[in-house]
Amino acid sequence: MGAADRRRALALLACTQFVLILDTSIINVAAPSIGASLDISPAALSWVANAYLVSFGGLLLLSGRAADLLGQRRVFVAGLGVLAAASLLGALSESAALLITARAVQGVGAAMAAAAAFALVLTLFEDGPERHRALGVFAAMAGAGGAAGTVLGGVLTSWLGWESTFALNVVAGVALVLPVPRLLPPGTSGGRGKGFDVPGAVAVTAGLGLLAYAVVNAGEAGWSSTPTLATGAAAVVLLAAFVLIERRVAHPLVPLAVLGRPTLRLANILAALWQMSLFPMFFLVSLYLQAVLGYEPVLGGLALLPLCLVVITVASTADRLIGRFGLRAVMGAGFVLVAVGMAWQSLLSAGGSFVADVLPQSLLLGVALPLVSITANVAATLDTREDEAGLASGLVNTSLQFGSVLGLAVLSGIAAARTDASAAAHDVALTEGFSTAFLVGAVPALVALLLTLRLRLPAPDASAPPEASTAAEHRRAVP
Repeated sequence: MGAADRRRALALLACTQFVLILDTSIINVAAPSIGASLDISPAALSWVANAYLVSFGGLLLLSGRAADLLGQRRVFVAGLGVLAAASLLGALSESAALLITARAVQGVGAAMAAAAAFALVLTLFEDGPERHRALGVFAAMAGAGGAAGTVLGGVLTSWLGWESTFALNVVAGVALVLPVPRLLPPGTSGGRGKGFDVPGAVAVTAGLGLLAYAVVNAGEAGWSSTPTLATGAAAVVLLAAFVLIERRVAHPLVPLAVLGRPTLRLANILAALWQMSLFPMFFLVSLYLQAVLGYEPVLGGLALLPLCLVVITVASTADRLIGRFGLRAVMGAGFVLVAVGMAWQSLLSAGGSFVADVLPQSLLLGVALPLVSITANVAATLDTREDEAGLASGLVNTSLQFGSVLGLAVLSGIAAARTDASAAAHDVALTEGFSTAFLVGAVPALVALLLTLRLRLPAPDASAPPEASTAAEHRRAVP
């Protein structure tokens, strides 16, 4: 493919990323209307959002490996088709059970599309500045999708009803599938002559799904509740069984040698840590603006647009920053900004304002987000072969998803506990809860900063051809 063809393919894949991230946030705004319309209890209503997160997180790894074995374009199209069909079912749902089922199936489609889209980016763009720019576009679209979900959730629910938030995915899915034959390479199946690790697939999918369920449920029932402990223990057993299976089967779903690569392993931990800090920020800031400052949902979402503009601007320069200062230095600077931004964001006041209490901090975090997200993604995919693109995609996407789920469960739980323990007026108590959550949210960034110092990037291949020198230069660790 020529450079222009790759840019058009990247635009399609980045738009897919935008839609998938948007879908994680748009439902939060529509949830109250859904509950009132279908007479859903608060406990059941939480699973309208959580069912998507559980199936999405549980199937990312399997979807990534399936993309390697069955063909990336094939899994990408199938994922978008499942997402669109499940969204249509959601729009037509008239009961809680049917709606939650639709959300779970949406998560299945999203996992397939997300893993295949990221793998296609790795296949289309070789390591070096070109891939860094492509990952920068992905980061920008992810940030835009997170904020746009809040805005569109309010607009669509207010004007067209909650059903329109599901119908949007039907339209988006069809629009994204139509240009695939023209824009994406057909690809080939990497699984010819190889067996498929069915026991490993079952164990890891069930294990990750139960782990996601345990983390999400902990936010509702508490970390020490029986359902949380039981599902968490079952998840640990299944994941341990998965490791044993991978040691014995001829064609493992995830070769343990891949997990043994120190750069890939540490980069995935760093990816989870930045999500733990920053993903809950969108949710908590939106709540502060609406519940304390009295913003309407639409305005609460629009308030995050300056952050998105900063993300897009900084993401477009990330490749030059990495080329000049090195991957590890840019990553470390990003985590410093995350920690400072979250600590600064904790200085909220019940009588504050958007300009004084949210805007400056969100702009700083907007600078930090692409720095940490792009460098973590680059590091997680440096030491992978082309036939491992789907596996690398599944691993890093799984790390990101579980980081976001864990971060949201922990920080929202901390905010709720601090608010409940306060004897102050309602607005003040809410603000105290949000402030405590933001301060705790700086901790994963500080841990990640320390781990960044231990990151050792793969050395350039001495046998690489001359034309690979630019890419090799960008793989060099900062001394």
